[in-house]
Amino acid sequence: MRLLIIEDDRKVASFIKQGLEEERYIVETAADGITGLEMAMNNPFDAILLDIMLPGRDGFSILKELRDAGVQTPVIMVTARGAAEDKIAGLDLGADDYLAKPFNFDELAARLRAIMRRSSTEKSTKLRCADLVLDTVSHLAYRFGREIELTTKEYALLEYLMRHKNRILSRATITQHVWKHNFDPESNIIDVYIKRLRAKIESENSRKLIQSIRGVGYRIREPQQNEDEIKR
Repeated sequence: MRLLIIEDDRKVASFIKQGLEEERYIVETAADGITGLEMAMNNPFDAILLDIMLPGRDGFSILKELRDAGVQTPVIMVTARGAAEDKIAGLDLGADDYLAKPFNFDELAARLRAIMRRSSTEKSTKLRCADLVLDTVSHLAYRFGREIELTTKEYALLEYLMRHKNRILSRATITQHVWKHNFDPESNIIDVYIKRLRAKIESENSRKLIQSIRGVGYRIREPQQNEDEIKR
């Protein structure tokens, strides 16, 4: 799942980002309100962690503009302003939760999971491709009822492929969304991670799910019942 942290304190932002990436979230950050609002308006995020006191635009005005524009991405206000009137103002503007600094990271992670569960009432928290299941709340993968252990990047790559099931994804697109940097045509990092994923989710006797598209990239594909095994 993809998260946005809008926080001007770089140490706090780095602390939260590192912790959430260890929980296998894909995390992006913005250090001011103007950049944060632009990112939140123009990119799909599963949740936003929003400070109130920000340069450029304050968190309350960001939240109001998002809700006025119809953006319903779950928002947790994470701020040093813990007075009751601030909490009421944030919740009335459309925040889904409010957490005062300083806070315990485990509590933040638990509140985030709770929001994800609530927001999933209209969409499944489980991504499926044939008999492969990826739980986007617990961050666990299963095939044939067996739990598959994934590293943080393996999980992020598999989630991105499964959210775009049956679509061909270029190496440049995958690099931008999973590794968050520009594509280096000389790098084989994606091929290495694809090989690792295949080793974990595919066996000699199972249907092959990850397909290589020569000269382009990869896709994870739902096999048809009557088709021959896809050549890799």
